[in-house]
Amino acid sequence: MRPPYYAVIFTSVRTEIEEGYSEMADLMLTLAQQQEGFLVIESARSEVGITVSYWKDLESIRKWKQNLDHLVAQQKGREQWYSSYTTRICLVEREYSFEK
Repeated sequence: MRPPYYAVIFTSVRTEIEEGYSEMADLMLTLAQQQEGFLVIESARSEVGITVSYWKDLESIRKWKQNLDHLVAQQKGREQWYSSYTTRICLVEREYSFEK
C-alpha cells in the first residue's frame, strides 16, 4: 500500500456474550475484503480489541458502513457483543516499517 489511504480504527470492549460473535466477525472480514476500495485489515484483542481496516478512499468507507449485512452486525454489536466501542477514521499520509 502506498499512501495516501484511509484507516478505520475500531476499538472495543466486549460483553460476556459469545454466541454468534465469531461467525459474524468471520462474515464481516469476508464481506469487507469483497468491497471496492478495501485494502487490508489488522486486528488484536486482549481486554480491549483493536481492528484497523485500510481503505482507498472515504467513499469506500461510507459504502461499507451502509452494507446491509454490516448494518445487521453493527446493531447486534450494540445490543449484544460490545459494552463500548469507538470508531476513528484517519488519513494515512506516510508510513514507516521495519522488518528483520
